[in-house]
Amino acid sequence: MALRLYTYWRSSAAFRVRIALALKGLDYESVPRHLLRDGGEHRRADYLALNPQGLVPALEHDGAVITQSLAICEYLEEVFPRPALLPSSPADRAVVRAMALVVACDVHPLNNLGVQQYLRGEIGATDEAVAQWVRHWIARGFRALEQLVARHSIDGRHCFGTGLTLADAFLVPQVYNARRAQIDLGPYPHLAAITQHLESLPAFAAARPESQPDAE
Repeated sequence: MALRLYTYWRSSAAFRVRIALALKGLDYESVPRHLLRDGGEHRRADYLALNPQGLVPALEHDGAVITQSLAICEYLEEVFPRPALLPSSPADRAVVRAMALVVACDVHPLNNLGVQQYLRGEIGATDEAVAQWVRHWIARGFRALEQLVARHSIDGRHCFGTGLTLADAFLVPQVYNARRAQIDLGPYPHLAAITQHLESLPAFAAARPESQPDAE
């Protein structure tokens, strides 16, 4: 069965998976689920039957449905191991996973669409209060990630060592979000330099939100 990715052009979680797919040279069917139209297509019964969380991305392959972006990327790494996006040693793999998890667990979940909608609708937060919330959590994560990258990047063009890893696939979408939130990247020179290099690569360009068939 071909790979089928349920996605949304501006979802940073789906963006990560698109990068991993592109880096591995894998063809896939893109199945957009609009997160805003008609109350959110990801909340429809047919999609909830596929993914009970009602989130994107989700990946279908050989009868299996994989959810959560990091789990999807790890699945792709196991099923399609070349080119590898995790280092060879257990300690190095743990470092790369930790970098990815800074984004996937400690930054993005606090700022995603559902959280922002809850802050506005249920808490009554103003747009400016929500913007401050977003900037706070991105900055907090970036401060830690900047130090990790400074410690583990060798060439200044990748988050770890001298090659592409899952950490790079998770960094670029979060920087994309930071720019949308008008965050100054000046305090994070390593993250900014690495992102500039990565965005010049064809796989990252192909995965960009604006390059997707459902982009608006």
